[in-house]
Amino acid sequence: MKVLLIDVYNYNKGGAETVCFNTGKMLEEHGHEVAYFTLKWADNNPSPYSKYFPESKETRRGPLKQVKNMINYFYHFEAARKIEQLIGDEKPDIAHIHLMWGQITPSIFPVLKKYNIPILFTVHDYRIVCPAYTFRNGKGQICEECKGKHFYKCFTNTCCKGSKLMSAVMAAEQYFRNRYFNPAKYIDGFIYVSNFAKEIQERYMPAVKAKKNITLYNFSTSIVEHAKEMPKDKYFLFFGRLSYEKGVKTLLEAFKDIKQCKLKVVGTGPKEDELKEYAKNNGMHNVEFLGYKRGKELTDLVSNAYFVVVPSEWYENNPMTIIEAYSVGTPVIGAKIGGIPEIVVDGKTGYQFESGNVKALSEIILKADGLNDEGYKAISGNTIKFANENLSKESYWNKLIAFYDSFLRK
Repeated sequence: MKVLLIDVYNYNKGGAETVCFNTGKMLEEHGHEVAYFTLKWADNNPSPYSKYFPESKETRRGPLKQVKNMINYFYHFEAARKIEQLIGDEKPDIAHIHLMWGQITPSIFPVLKKYNIPILFTVHDYRIVCPAYTFRNGKGQICEECKGKHFYKCFTNTCCKGSKLMSAVMAAEQYFRNRYFNPAKYIDGFIYVSNFAKEIQERYMPAVKAKKNITLYNFSTSIVEHAKEMPKDKYFLFFGRLSYEKGVKTLLEAFKDIKQCKLKVVGTGPKEDELKEYAKNNGMHNVEFLGYKRGKELTDLVSNAYFVVVPSEWYENNPMTIIEAYSVGTPVIGAKIGGIPEIVVDGKTGYQFESGNVKALSEIILKADGLNDEGYKAISGNTIKFANENLSKESYWNKLIAFYDSFLRK
């Protein structure tokens, strides 16, 4: 079997790419062929398929760049042409999409249908039913006002990065897409990474209920065998994008009055300067900003952490941060929102707290800090057990390949 994996980026920009590339490696390990279709970016990894990659908004050149970028937000003509070339040369049996909206665009749907290639889609965010993809309005509040059809609300509520123009464009793209390239019509099967994502997508696009689907939590490429001992350097860890929906401001507020607990913050993003300024102004010497980390350096930080904290304030789907923590036996404190409660078992693999509630988070941090050696080792062992049962490559593979096969049976 040859699988065409489709994503916007050919480098590890985020969780979706991590899952995409891990899936590709897993397919190859089991003797299947994999081809990739992404856009061109300066940070892209080398690829034998790069000749098929269309221009992105950053690599496009010429005096009409901005005009073409706007058009290609709705329909990417080059993407449609290039994917047809790739299909002609590589002849894939199935197409598995991870990210595409507003970048590759659904321009590729009719081409895949033309060649009778089943289209599967992993739902990493909520862009199919929410123009701004996070279910948050311009005030940073959870918002479901569009209800799968009133997308003008994205503009009236300024849901996209505080910009009326960007909000209008995203709302318009959603109307255009649903009118001409409705996902419920073109996509043959959905892979949800949480039951929460499945429920909310089916609520606001009921037509997708008729499509084959499966819930597959993201998986870990390796899981340690033994529980961790209490770390000697006991620090809590946040790692991820420093943006408003990630709840890092709430996390800092929680640590402000518990100076005996140490927090390390890994990542960059639009709120970085604001967060650093808050920590400085409040004399938070117990907080350390480490910037962007990757590879072994990041793995070591996660492995040596006391707890990983996921304080999200949006409908976080199935965070790779939690899966990466569990894979090294590090327990997690997670906000009770979105798909997080499905994989943070309160009192077993970590602790839950009410999203956005500073007092509740402070209390949970102190509760975690108070664990004795035996209690900590037990909770670490539970994360490994949970990972083996729900987040392993073997479990993921068996379900994924059965799902693939269901579209290829004659």
